[in-house]
Amino acid sequence: MASCTSVNPFFEEWDTPYGIPPYDKIKVSDYLPALKEGMKRQNAKIEEILSCCEAPTFDNTIVPLENSGELLSKVEGVLFNVSETDRSDELDAVVEEALPLLSAHTDAISFNKRLYARIADVMEREYEDLDREQQMVLKDLCESFVREGVNLPEAVQDTLKEINAQMALLTQKIGNNILAESNAFKEEFGFSVSAYPDMMTSTEDRELRRRYNEFYTSRGHRGNDNDNTALVLEVMRLRIRRAQILGYATPAAYELADKMAGTPETVDAFLTPIMQAALRSAGRELKDMQAVMDADIQAGLLPEGSTIQPWDWWYYAEKVRKARYDLDEEQTKPYFQIDSVVKGMFLAANKLYGVKAEKLSGVPVYNPEVTTYRIIDSDGSLAGIFTTDYFPRSSKRGGAWMNNVREQYVTPAGEDVRPIIVNVGNLHETLSVDEIQTVFHEFGHALHGLLTRCHYASVSGTSVKRDYVEMLSQFNENWAFQPELLAEYARNAEGEVIPAELVARINNALKFNQGFMTTELCAASILDMKWHELTEIPDEALSDPAAWIDAFEKKVCDEMGLIPEIAPRYRTTYFNHIFSSGYNAGYYGYLWAEVLDKDAFSFFEARPEVFDKELATRFKETFLQKGGSEEPMVLYESFAGRKPDQKAFLRARGLE
Repeated sequence: MASCTSVNPFFEEWDTPYGIPPYDKIKVSDYLPALKEGMKRQNAKIEEILSCCEAPTFDNTIVPLENSGELLSKVEGVLFNVSETDRSDELDAVVEEALPLLSAHTDAISFNKRLYARIADVMEREYEDLDREQQMVLKDLCESFVREGVNLPEAVQDTLKEINAQMALLTQKIGNNILAESNAFKEEFGFSVSAYPDMMTSTEDRELRRRYNEFYTSRGHRGNDNDNTALVLEVMRLRIRRAQILGYATPAAYELADKMAGTPETVDAFLTPIMQAALRSAGRELKDMQAVMDADIQAGLLPEGSTIQPWDWWYYAEKVRKARYDLDEEQTKPYFQIDSVVKGMFLAANKLYGVKAEKLSGVPVYNPEVTTYRIIDSDGSLAGIFTTDYFPRSSKRGGAWMNNVREQYVTPAGEDVRPIIVNVGNLHETLSVDEIQTVFHEFGHALHGLLTRCHYASVSGTSVKRDYVEMLSQFNENWAFQPELLAEYARNAEGEVIPAELVARINNALKFNQGFMTTELCAASILDMKWHELTEIPDEALSDPAAWIDAFEKKVCDEMGLIPEIAPRYRTTYFNHIFSSGYNAGYYGYLWAEVLDKDAFSFFEARPEVFDKELATRFKETFLQKGGSEEPMVLYESFAGRKPDQKAFLRARGLE
């Protein structure tokens, strides 16, 4: 009689095309046993390293440690992608149980003094003899052990373990609450939060706009089961305690110690002049919009004394844009169907880097809305597998992002394992200018992951410093509206190419409303920094978290000079980036990386043809193939021949 027992798919070699996970065979009940087995196997590999009688070397210590988590990475790559894109109550329960286990497992490795002693020994004796990628792997590994507290007494490490486990659960809960609030928003108004800018732009009913704004900006702060106020304060209390145990004054000091910026003072000094310039520009935009509103008052459409409020900005900015640039997004959207934009995204990559995309059919997917491609590099080799998941659904968290389902690395046997990468969004069938930039942005991350040519997973692809990683994604946005590319991909349903005069209007309008856009982005970055520059959460805050957070936000916004017509892009209780996605004390990185991206793009603008193949090849070889195998500033200076210059960034945002 045949056995009814099925084998856990994670314990088998996947005979699917390109090793794509067999999503159709993976059950929710498979994840936890596979995670536990993955941790068990990694622990056994580490014991093998520790039992080695030979003197520690890169080959007998660092290489086996790099490869020790093969099964665990296999499971995590699937679980955390699916849990963010196709969640269910059952999957949430798995993640909730898994997070403390994974936190404890990571801590056990980070606090393993015997293992660190071997790593430090390799660092001391072999560092100078290694190639540069190996040096970066070793340096990052050694520094991470110290940063996490390997040299602290065992009792202190036990405290850190408790803190890390609590934070893992709390940040997951915050993210789940934000998703629940976003779904509640859709239930209330009939559209997703990703459509909020479009609806605020097109809705004529001012009271309805006010209601949209009130709900949108109070997510996670409504006193219901999804309220994040107490959770945020508890996360901050734990982050402060952890940073101070590890010898840092604040969480920001801890987080920035291994970033390009280095210190909170550097970030604050970077953001302050940008905020000042953005506010000046936003003030001019406000006057232009008030003039249009005044005309509506004169026409009897609004009562006397009406002034621009936060729920008016998108609506009146669009009126100004129509008048100034003769540009209406309802005119442009028909030329930017999602399939056409994806075609343009691939065309740009082909023109620049020689890569090709081939759609795959009949391969496993985790949701029917997912599309899968094989990406071929310029030399004809497989770059990797790329999947897109662009449309909103209630089981998917908001926003847009790139995930690695499988990292790129070279096995000890010499096999180059190519990555599996997903781009996720919450987009529509026809796209706005901002949404087009989002598609190109996330594919920039994907290219960083797909084109990497490293040996070790810990430094391959997007495994780089947080304030550098956005350079490559934002750089890719620069190609979206190049006229010669638009002529090839921007077509309406009848197949007609977008008119040249409409292209000119789009490009003329790209700097429009940048005062507002930069102000809300910079304000969110400053809010993030101020949270993580705290040295304590006072006891009185815990008695009324909502009131304390409101007062804290008001104080921060007043100090930065934020005008009342603009709110930070994210308020605290739905700031997913910093409370659930690892960007804590790191949201400034978008602006920091934009300085690099715009300066690098200026070299292309200076060429006779912007799609300069020789320069693009150098860009690919310097940045996209290198991952974290060299320090970002070393890579940048090798490309540019100098340090980055802010002029191109200020010019692109109209802040000169």
